Amino acid sequence: MDSIKNYFDQKVCAAKLTIQEIEPEAVTSKIESGDDFLLIDIREDNEWDIAHIPAAIHLGRGILDRDIAKNTSDPQSEIVLYCASGSRSAVAADLLQEMGYNNVLSMKGGFKAWTSQS
Repeated sequence: MDSIKNYFDQKVCAAKLTIQEIEPEAVTSKIESGDDFLLIDIREDNEWDIAHIPAAIHLGRGILDRDIAKNTSDPQSEIVLYCASGSRSAVAADLLQEMGYNNVLSMKGGFKAWTSQS
């Protein structure tokens, strides 16, 4: 089991070398300013059902790469991804970049950080 966790941790570390992160406060500012961007919650359905950022859409990690083009096929679209802690969204941001999306950000600290803003 440790090797599986280590593998995921390595994937997260590698992804964070290739992606950009955005602070939760900056996401809040973008929402409040009415900026044109796509905010995607990639958490599991049960996590989304409990709570989520009101401006977000839900595309769970398992279907993100399959369904992203239904929401935007423009490779220049600004996309902000979040998960619970920022790890899954970092890996997902790396994947979207590999798919050709050029303006993808992962929210640093995820939903936990967003909900703990003062």
